[in-house]
Amino acid sequence: MNIILLGAPGAGKGTEASKIVDTYKLPHISTGDIFRENIKNQTPIGVQAKSYIDQGLLVPDEVTCKIVEERISREDCKNGYMLDGFPRTIAQAEALDKSGIDIDCVLTLEVGDEEIVERLSGRLECKICGSSFHKDHRKPKAEGVCDNCGGTLRTREDDKPDVIRARLKTYYEQTAPLKEFYAKKGMLKTVIGKNEIASTSAEVLKVLGV
Repeated sequence: MNIILLGAPGAGKGTEASKIVDTYKLPHISTGDIFRENIKNQTPIGVQAKSYIDQGLLVPDEVTCKIVEERISREDCKNGYMLDGFPRTIAQAEALDKSGIDIDCVLTLEVGDEEIVERLSGRLECKICGSSFHKDHRKPKAEGVCDNCGGTLRTREDDKPDVIRARLKTYYEQTAPLKEFYAKKGMLKTVIGKNEIASTSAEVLKVLGV
């Protein structure tokens, strides 16, 4: 099964993607993870991507498409995969269609803007190992210190409130139109995010037919 996961930044795509790939035994292809790996290693594409991400902007289509196509071509994707963060624009979706790749389902997670701002602005990330915590919902044992490696916790540049709102604006302008694009193809399935993660996950699996 080839699945596309849509949703605004902070809607819970990463959490639900984990549930889906565990259930269907699929590789989780996250453009965010791919870019973060390149940014951490300071590769040319990572440096280029960081200049856009830090401003709450999308990485250009040609850069994103190239890195996703390379990932899909690997052996572990032969029996299906979960695309998280791609496509993000109509142009990317059209490029995906032209590539001949078959998509079985497009799932969108819907969460209100203010809840998203609260979720993301409270996130904390370890500078060393990348582990995630939250100021309110998943506090570290010691303030400002990673439970896993003892590294310093920080708020990512793209998790500051003004950048979050810029990211949401970009999402509504460039990515949200994908819902109509895939709805017209009869491929779109919608899940409204619940307060409890377990409830959202149960609804996601139900919609996918598990």
